[in-house]
Amino acid sequence: MTQNKIIRVDKTNPDLDIIIQAAGILKAGGLVIFPASCLYGVAANALCADAVEKVFQLKQRPRNNPILVLIKNRDQLNGLVTRIPGKARVLMDRFWPGGVTLVFDAAGNVTPQLTAGRHKLGIRLPGHPVARALVNSVDFPVTGTSANLSGCPGCTRIDMLCPEIIEKADLILDAGPVQGGAGSTVIDVSGTPPKILRQGATPAADIYACLKE
Repeated sequence: MTQNKIIRVDKTNPDLDIIIQAAGILKAGGLVIFPASCLYGVAANALCADAVEKVFQLKQRPRNNPILVLIKNRDQLNGLVTRIPGKARVLMDRFWPGGVTLVFDAAGNVTPQLTAGRHKLGIRLPGHPVARALVNSVDFPVTGTSANLSGCPGCTRIDMLCPEIIEKADLILDAGPVQGGAGSTVIDVSGTPPKILRQGATPAADIYACLKE
């Protein structure tokens, strides 16, 4: 049963039938483990409270820890955030798709589970071809949190996944090793000036240089 849910996928040109299968699981409220640029992640329908709850249970994640979401294009920001500041647009123009997560003021319809009651939502446009194909296959944003138990290291290979993660996931897309590292750089763009909350794949110097242009 476990092996049946693990499917090999080409890391640069994923098979459409496999992506369609993964999309069907997401639409049904299930969980898909997928490769991102730095780590493997857990995708669920970010607009479905029950699906988001499954992510928290899968990761044994504290409820005061928010979950970022992945989108397929900027149009999906509508309905997720209250406004898009000018500096956010500058950062999106430069670093999306890629390793930058932007934190916005969340719209009122966003489930509090995602924001941990803080009314802010982290959003990223992914750069990895499999992650891009996955978000492009559905009409809703998906969760983008790493596929590990809370407090444990992230996974760069499928064989690093905890048994609990494998057991509760509905589908695992194995694209081989990903590069690892610190994950995305997280920037709060809800205030002025934008503030780097976490240094990650994109150096802070590049962020500041972009904002000064």
